[in-house]
Amino acid sequence: MPALPPIANLQAFEAVARRRSFALAAAELHLTPSAISHQISKLEAQLDIRLFERSAHGVRLSPAGEHYLMHVGAALNAIATATDDLQHGIRNSLYVHSAPSIASLWLMPRLQHFAQAHPDISLNLSAAHTPSDFALGQADIDIRYGIPQWGDLMVEPLFEESIVPLASPAFMTAHKLKRVEQLLEVPLIQSNVSVVQWSDWFVRFTKVKAPDRFSLRFDRAQMSLDAATQGLGVALESAMNAGGHLADGKLKAPFGMEKSIRIKAHFAVYPERHARRPAVEAFLSWLHSEAAKTRALSQQKEILAFWSANP
Repeated sequence: MPALPPIANLQAFEAVARRRSFALAAAELHLTPSAISHQISKLEAQLDIRLFERSAHGVRLSPAGEHYLMHVGAALNAIATATDDLQHGIRNSLYVHSAPSIASLWLMPRLQHFAQAHPDISLNLSAAHTPSDFALGQADIDIRYGIPQWGDLMVEPLFEESIVPLASPAFMTAHKLKRVEQLLEVPLIQSNVSVVQWSDWFVRFTKVKAPDRFSLRFDRAQMSLDAATQGLGVALESAMNAGGHLADGKLKAPFGMEKSIRIKAHFAVYPERHARRPAVEAFLSWLHSEAAKTRALSQQKEILAFWSANP
């Protein structure tokens, strides 16, 4: 194993990167700015790479520093959390990382049930588009979104989702939205990270080409859905993620659920060795149980929608 930098140097690096200031980092770590500068210099010398770009306007991370912070910050946080758990007598911690949208829109509303069923497990949840690095011990389980290309890990699909155009009732009324061709005449909302894009949907359900420009673009499904509820346009999103918006009547599928593309894009991912941990086993069992409930509820809604449209 390569020689690891002193943890004090890594802490100094993380603090300067986060505060964007040697003085503020020094105050936080109860050191002098010159001591912080010395630690950063030693770290850069050991790595043989410049982590910060300094100027008269302050300090900012170099591209290499940005990449290094992503891993070092998570590792330091994991160490701090594990230490805090140990000091407070917590022996059964579980670290779950998740794609942001499913974490906020699907996982969070259900976590209370897991906490009630497993009061002995201390759950730590983080969310980011960047997958966790199991080699660094950042997570026990990662709920990932995308096309599964993780051959060295255990990969378990959670559910099948329906990707469908969604709009607010007021927007549909204002634009008299009834035919798919009308989508070329109204603002469309683009989800940049979605597995299914508007071009895929237009190819499947229309004879016209999808527009090249969009009124709004987001890198979070939640922001895309919120924009649609505000009447800013039509979003192409997962009906599963939009479950709360659909139940509240804030969003509707203008052309029905039959105009949807079905995909499996959310997966529980973990190293095989983690499956032997009781906390991991408990969470995976609960996760699949909740996913099964979501699938059953989705099927019920689709049946009701079909009979409502075909009395």
